[in-house]
Amino acid sequence: MSRRLLGFALAILVGLAAGLVYGWVINPVKYVDTTPDTLRADYKTDYVLMVAEIYRASPDLDQAARRLALLGSQSPAELAREAALAARAGDFPQTDQDALDVLSRAFQTWTPVARGATPQKAGTP
Repeated sequence: MSRRLLGFALAILVGLAAGLVYGWVINPVKYVDTTPDTLRADYKTDYVLMVAEIYRASPDLDQAARRLALLGSQSPAELAREAALAARAGDFPQTDQDALDVLSRAFQTWTPVARGATPQKAGTP
């Protein structure tokens, strides 16, 4: 009985090893043409940081919102806030945290402009 059990365990181990070699070496998964919303949380934070850096150089909040829309259905304000919190937790450099804070604060008062609409200045009908 123990010889039979040993053979079964050996067959399981050989099958597991063969499956891992096949899946990791011979035919690994290749991701192509994926969208940014499939990124891991830390890469999403890096993406939002890149948007914040672009916003710092050229403060166009509507363009920043369009860039952040690639990350899914969350609002840009929520994405920026979560990225700022993740940057603090991940010990990002202070300049990066500041850029994310600026973007997050800017989105707190932002109202989206419909495509084709012209933004009106305050006090004009």
